[in-house]
Amino acid sequence: MKVFSSYDNGRLTIYLHGELDHHAVRGAAELVERLLGEYLPRDCVLDLGRLSFMDSSGIALILRLHRRLVAGGGRFWVENVGAQPLRVLDAGGIGRVVQIAAAREAKQA
Repeated sequence: MKVFSSYDNGRLTIYLHGELDHHAVRGAAELVERLLGEYLPRDCVLDLGRLSFMDSSGIALILRLHRRLVAGGGRFWVENVGAQPLRVLDAGGIGRVVQIAAAREAKQA
């Protein structure tokens, strides 16, 4: 699992590459927390375009990010979700809480 980020005009974009499973989520969560503390973004986007696999541990990370941003008055959403991670998010009903754009939808926007 690799985590990359970019920051521009109050928006932090976090890119996850590889596999997000219960082994990788702890390190990813710690890094994401550091990025949020460093940039204090108004908006945060989690880009899953290069995520090849995600299990339910990824749901916990997404909900954690969502709660943190919303509690601070910010906005959070997920973009470029591939087929396998999208199935996990759909099964968990996360779309009722967090805005999610599948890869094809994000490219049209």
